[in-house]
Amino acid sequence: MESLKGRDLLSLADLSADEIQELLHLAAQLKAGEVNLRCNKVLGLLFYKASTRTRVSFSVAMYQLGGQVIDLNPNVTQVSRGEPLADTARVLDRYLDILAVRTFKQEDLETFAKYAQIPIINALSDRGHPCQVMADLLTIQECFGSLAGVTLAYVGDGNNMANSLLLGCAMVGMNVRIATPLEYQPDADIVEQAQAIAGERTEVMITDDPKAAVKGAQVLYTDVWASMGQEESANARIPIFQPYQVNEQLLSGADSKAIVLHCLPAHREEEITDAVMEGPRSRVWDQAENRMHAQKALLVSLLGAD
Repeated sequence: MESLKGRDLLSLADLSADEIQELLHLAAQLKAGEVNLRCNKVLGLLFYKASTRTRVSFSVAMYQLGGQVIDLNPNVTQVSRGEPLADTARVLDRYLDILAVRTFKQEDLETFAKYAQIPIINALSDRGHPCQVMADLLTIQECFGSLAGVTLAYVGDGNNMANSLLLGCAMVGMNVRIATPLEYQPDADIVEQAQAIAGERTEVMITDDPKAAVKGAQVLYTDVWASMGQEESANARIPIFQPYQVNEQLLSGADSKAIVLHCLPAHREEEITDAVMEGPRSRVWDQAENRMHAQKALLVSLLGAD
């Protein structure tokens, strides 16, 4: 995709609806082995937060494309000693071809994008997780054949996943319903942005009623109740979020062919029961695998193929 070459991906809002569809098509082709693209470049991973799927999927994707990966652990680089992000960005720009950053503040990603000319990828921030949603959309498309008109219900914390699902679903013509406790809703500006994108053609619902959100939905999605950096409040959140647990009773209100997704890691018997996680409706492991395929398509598109 020449239209993406050299660009940053800090949010799904950085893409058009057509570009998302093209990325998903390329990801499906790469997964099926229908195309064999090479990208002999160097990817840097600068992760301030713990990671399993994002770190490994990006690494394997880049290796399979013929490129190399440098893991830039912040604890052993000068950023841990207070080097300004702008300085780090300008130096890494001279060494790398592309950089994926996993951090807390969205503003840090914007600083990297401002001071580095290479593409910067949001590998997760407190505001969004666009790479995860690309894998989610690929998984849903595999299950239902298309995305338009499919209804996704997300129940739990109105976190970065809720924010990105709002944008991603609205952009591809999916109905999206977010059910959270009133004090834990997603960012208001992102809700407004998703509503503007959806217009009259698709539904964007924000509610505190998980049963209303799930009713008739084809996709039931959840995430942990306390994200990284919120561990101190985890125990206090459990009674607040208990009505939002994805269990067999809640799933029974969804469409009879509904699938269940979770971006992982999961706290089993908290936000999702073991029975649902391991049940016939779960597509969690396909979803996790698709991180690699979706990110491979993104890397090729941002860097260009050899």
